[in-house]
Amino acid sequence: MDLSRFPRRRYTQGATPIEHLPNLSRALGGPNIFMKRDDMLGLFPGGNKTRKLEFLVADALAQGCDTLITCGAVQSNHCRITLSAAAKEGLKCRLLLEERVANSFDAHGNGNHFMFELMGAETIDVFPGGTDMTAAMQRTADALAAEGRKGYIIPGGGSNALGALGYVACALEILAQSFESGVHYDCIVVGSGSSGTHGGLVAGLWGANAQIPVIGIGVSRDPDLQEPLVYKEALATAELLGLRGALPRDAVRSIGGYWQPKYSLPNRRMVEAVQMLARLEAVPLDPTYTGKAMAGLIGLVRAGEFKPSDKVLFIHTGGLPSLFASTEVVLGHTSVPD
Repeated sequence: MDLSRFPRRRYTQGATPIEHLPNLSRALGGPNIFMKRDDMLGLFPGGNKTRKLEFLVADALAQGCDTLITCGAVQSNHCRITLSAAAKEGLKCRLLLEERVANSFDAHGNGNHFMFELMGAETIDVFPGGTDMTAAMQRTADALAAEGRKGYIIPGGGSNALGALGYVACALEILAQSFESGVHYDCIVVGSGSSGTHGGLVAGLWGANAQIPVIGIGVSRDPDLQEPLVYKEALATAELLGLRGALPRDAVRSIGGYWQPKYSLPNRRMVEAVQMLARLEAVPLDPTYTGKAMAGLIGLVRAGEFKPSDKVLFIHTGGLPSLFASTEVVLGHTSVPD
């Protein structure tokens, strides 16, 4: 796979580290759990969207755009990292936030909303849950065009084939680190949401002929809805790369049941996972993505999914600022559903 033919901005120096989590592994009775620290990617304070934006922002610059336009939930990590990229590149940025949980937007909120204000989003528009955000972003781009400006629309989560190239690059990075360390991973576990991270990993590993299964832990949908989205994304990414052959449908696997009661709303297993990682490994997780994804991994271990000798790699996709918008919840001071 030749990624060099795609324009790319580099926001991170070198590969993100892979760490063994011995205390967590021991507490769960195996397998050996490792963590790919993509929370340490560039564009403060890191996260998986940085890899996607390296390709998306490069495309925006190549087209002569002056404004990035994107959408997400009211505490969107993707919106925060897109805004960070815009600041780095001297671009304007307009954010469209969807209030997926009624009355969840707080104009004076902490977490990512604080970062939106601090880093100077040009506009922050809030829409009710269920709004056609693609159409709303197009209206924003049209309004900019009427002013003689040129906007670049980045889909929610940065999830399209171009953005997913970031996780094709990550797959190749993992394989190189595996070779250098002499550690072969029996499985990779990642949060599965807008599908670009999960789909990019699947396409990248398949294209490299690496026989490492990827399990996505759904953060907003159960497998019957999530897997078709991821498979479609993986196919589009493979096509963009010009990969030959048929990507098998069973290369995409996701696990449900850990995201309820609703996207971004807390549950008991997420709280347990966030506390375990903080207290056993001093690694912060966020309540919306990595907390629920780690809860899924812990659940799979307890259900006997892995052998004690297996080596499992968890992708830490970031999300630190949103942790500070949920302090009472993750400390266990607020009751949450199972």
